[in-house]
Amino acid sequence: MYQRIQDTAQFIRERMPFSPETAIVLGTGLGRLASEIEREWEISYRDIPNFPVSTVEGHEGRLLFGKLGEKRIMAMEGRFHYYEGYDMKQVTFPIRVMYDLGIKNLFVSNASGGMNPTFKVGDLMIITDHINMMPENPLHGPNIPPGPRFPSMHNVYDKEFIRMALEIAKEKGIEVKQGVYLSTQGPTYETPSEYRAFRILGADAVGMSTVPEVIVAVHCGMRVFGMSVITDLGGGEVAVSVSHEEVQKAADAVQPKMAEIMRELLLRAK
Repeated sequence: MYQRIQDTAQFIRERMPFSPETAIVLGTGLGRLASEIEREWEISYRDIPNFPVSTVEGHEGRLLFGKLGEKRIMAMEGRFHYYEGYDMKQVTFPIRVMYDLGIKNLFVSNASGGMNPTFKVGDLMIITDHINMMPENPLHGPNIPPGPRFPSMHNVYDKEFIRMALEIAKEKGIEVKQGVYLSTQGPTYETPSEYRAFRILGADAVGMSTVPEVIVAVHCGMRVFGMSVITDLGGGEVAVSVSHEEVQKAADAVQPKMAEIMRELLLRAK
């Protein structure tokens, strides 16, 4: 595994036009945020040695290098999921490669179902913590350098990034929520009873990604910032059905606001 990480990183290093310090993972329905990036180089996942291939509609499956605002970044246009049949080592493989390429900050985004009664479709939620309900931890198995065998998860989402993002949102008049993200393996959307159970556990939103990537990023020593787009609601008195197409549509509508916050956060991040 470690050798594959190094081989893949070397392949990308020999081709990438610059060495960024920040990477962004774009989730379901958020691929159009990639249009905000002034691209200098891109490559399909299919052309990267050892990389999995995204199979989900709305995930283009490209690694991008370019500028978002004034900062040069790396971006994953589409991610990998446990429900696609990949194991957690494969799901989080790109994060390991990012670390080997010198990435220090990881920004993650996703589309999620809201359970907090104050949320509405189209809200942006800054992730303050998470609950891992995945059946497998990505750190299971032999420990991969450089992280410790038992990493702390007490400050997963960087508090300074959160403070700056809230400040940016206020300055720009963008309404944002804060909350706890809960991850499940999917691919089914939650039942009304599951929504209510997750709310009792303390979650504000639920999705099928992000947490494995974040765990590995923290294990590598990266600073993490995360945002969810609330694309559907659950847990109320009336059951609400949802489709993948509706999730994509809701996420697409709010992308400019997320891009504005991330663009400014990149400028202020150190």
